[in-house]
Amino acid sequence: MKFYEFVDKPPKLPTVIVIEGTERLFAERAVDQLLDRLLPIDVRDLNLERFGPEDLSDVGKLREAVNAMPFLAERRVVLVLDAHVAKAQPRRDLVALAQAVPEGNVLIICDLVGPRSARPKPIASEVGRSALRIDTTAGPDARERFVGELLASLSATAEPRAIDALVRSDTELSAVRNDLSKLALAGKKITLRELEVETVSVEDPKPWKFAGALLEGKTAAALDIAAELFATDPRGAAIPLLSALASEASLVWEMARPGGSLPSRFAWRERMLRPLASRIGERRAQATHERALRGIEAIVTGRAGSEPDDARTLVERIAVECAASLPARRGAT
Repeated sequence: MKFYEFVDKPPKLPTVIVIEGTERLFAERAVDQLLDRLLPIDVRDLNLERFGPEDLSDVGKLREAVNAMPFLAERRVVLVLDAHVAKAQPRRDLVALAQAVPEGNVLIICDLVGPRSARPKPIASEVGRSALRIDTTAGPDARERFVGELLASLSATAEPRAIDALVRSDTELSAVRNDLSKLALAGKKITLRELEVETVSVEDPKPWKFAGALLEGKTAAALDIAAELFATDPRGAAIPLLSALASEASLVWEMARPGGSLPSRFAWRERMLRPLASRIGERRAQATHERALRGIEAIVTGRAGSEPDDARTLVERIAVECAASLPARRGAT
């Protein structure tokens, strides 16, 4: 069933559930809803076991988890994330294991490939008809609903042309969420032109150099770049700097996730961002992204102050806070 069918008409949950398709954001939401239905919060830590693709080589440990008895709960849940990253033999072992889950326990497999994929062959097509398949692939109708719900949650509106562009694009929904979240901070209707500017690389590379230097641990270099931009544009430099930092941190955040992958338009940057993601980690990258967004909001709403130096002070403070929260880089200045 499609993701929104699963949301609108929650089905009976069998012992094996496979989340497939290509939209990670929908997959995350499906997992959250499944866990809410299967395990109350007060017993979740005792009855939920998570496995990543790197864990699938030890099929014995996975089998033990699937067959374990629940503790003070009706069931145990085993969650396998990013099975699509695993090699062929672990995937075959997972299929065999899925056909022998004891009644009462639940195995959830996130296998983010298209339902008609040839290589790798979808796990859901091999585990039997009794399994529940949730397809996260986002067609035009799903994208339109997602954009509408997101705008409503942000208390924002957008031109029909902007909405149509998002519905027709192949941009991952996590990137759509990030772009609209930033544009919504202005508190006005989002135009197609604003969307195009936000989703295309900034013409001036200096804000991106600032963000890159900061994430690489080169705080002094990042502050020098910011000072140069403020010297030429005291009132307008802050937003591009913080927007670039928010965007760059969101990419590192995605790469730091188990099995994380970049939106297609940024795939060429994987080689550079992968070491950053490994060093910074998921939690710190998320915190940096959110700190930059809060800075943009403070400037747009006027909470940062009305003088040009107020915006500069805010950017410098955020840079220092990020530097303090990120792991030190050997030899960085």
